[in-house]
This record gives sequence, C-alpha cells and structure tokens, in this order.
Amino acid sequence: MPYDSPLREPCYGGKAACLADVSRISLGCDVADRELNGGLRTDGLHEFYARSRQDNVAAISFALLIGQLCQRRDGRALIWAREVQVARNDGNPYGPGLAGIGIDTRKLTLLTLPDAKAVLRAALDAARDAAVAVVVVELAGRQPQLNLTATRRFALAAAEKETMVLSARLAASPVPSAAHSRWQIASAPSRACEAHVPGAPAFEVELLRQRGGRDGTSLVMEWDGDSASFRLGNSAATVPPLPRHRPAMAAGGTGDMRRASAA
Repeated sequence: MPYDSPLREPCYGGKAACLADVSRISLGCDVADRELNGGLRTDGLHEFYARSRQDNVAAISFALLIGQLCQRRDGRALIWAREVQVARNDGNPYGPGLAGIGIDTRKLTLLTLPDAKAVLRAALDAARDAAVAVVVVELAGRQPQLNLTATRRFALAAAEKETMVLSARLAASPVPSAAHSRWQIASAPSRACEAHVPGAPAFEVELLRQRGGRDGTSLVMEWDGDSASFRLGNSAATVPPLPRHRPAMAAGGTGDMRRASAA
C-alpha cells in the first residue's frame, strides 16, 4: 500500500463483532483497567501527550512501559522510532536504566532517523511487519504529516498485523486522530522509601479520549518493577520527583542503546 493511499475502517462486523475480537492488555492497575474495559487494545493505536516540556521523559517512559507489557506477553520485537533532533534535545536512551525498570533491551530495536517523514515511514513499515509486537513512535512539536489520514493508516496496520502502535507526542497539543485512546502524561512524585532509596517511577495520567468508552479519568500510577505492572499511586505524595536532569530513560553517555537489536 503506498504511503499516501486511502484507508478503510479496520472492522466491518459491527460494534459487537469488533468488541468480541479485541485483544487487550491489562495494565495491572484495577482502576485504569476498569475504565478501559479490561485494558488497552493490543491491536490499536494509542497516543501519549507530554503535559509540558519537563514531562517529555515521563511520556516516552510511560509509552515504553506499556509497550513492554505487550511485548512480554506477545514475545515479538519492540521497535522504537525517533528523530535525530529529539535525541539532540533530550539525550540518548540509557541502556542500564531501561533494563533497570524491566525493559528487555534484547527485544528492542532503536531507530534514530533524520526527520519526521522518515520516522513515520519506518514506523508504518514496522507496524505492517508480522514480526513486531509494538511500535513506539516518538515525535516532537506539531506534525502536519501525522494527520487524521496518517493515524487511520497506523490504526489499520495495527489491526491487520495485531501490532500495538504507541505514539509519544512531545511539545504538542492533542489533535483529532484515529487513536483508540489518547492520554496526557506528567511526572509525579515518588513515594518515600526506607533508607531514602529512589521510589518507583510515578506518572500523573489523564485519559483524554477512548473510542467506545468513557474518558476524563485522572489518576496517579506507579510502575512496579518486581511484578512488571502498574499500580495505583499516591496522589498525596509529598516527596519531590526524581531529578529530571539525568533520567534513566533518556540519558546520553557511554551506556546508551547503540547495541540494542531485535531478537
């Protein structure tokens, strides 16, 4: 299918037939799963918008952790596509940091591409590959090319190949799209731990939209590395967030992800 070809809707069997065929991944947080009718679709497109410039790392981290949940159950590879400019502004992923929160870097391929057009082309090709479980698309700023038609194309590819497509949008405002769910993500304070060790990664999340379901839910979610799942966080936490100047998820240096490859 050419990159700019028209799309059809992924399901023609009616609402009941579509819902019956949907595969979902539980986030592990009962409140979130209940609002999502059991979890996120594993054959759909989901968007994660950073609430502010300071929340860019939180947005991409949340998307990657969602992808890891799907990849662990599915077993196929995870592709992460991003622009060179994003890497220059936010730094390169830090391999030990990714592994430290449970992301299997052996099943992760990082694509750093020259511009948004190349990112979208590569991501769409990956979404159409039956060997891929998850495609994470990281883009910054307004992206005219990522319009309603383009997002419908991703939604169709996800449905046809049973691939989860996760779009992390940095420094951008939500726009109409064909996404099955749309989220706003911000970093949240970690809970206090004994001996003042770093707390679990925490996120303030707001479900802005979900197709065929209720939206508007806001909550704090923490990532539990031991169980590899999310849990309800403490919205009243008073401990300051972990330092943002060198986050584990996106810190440049000798320990970056240049050696990551698909299994």
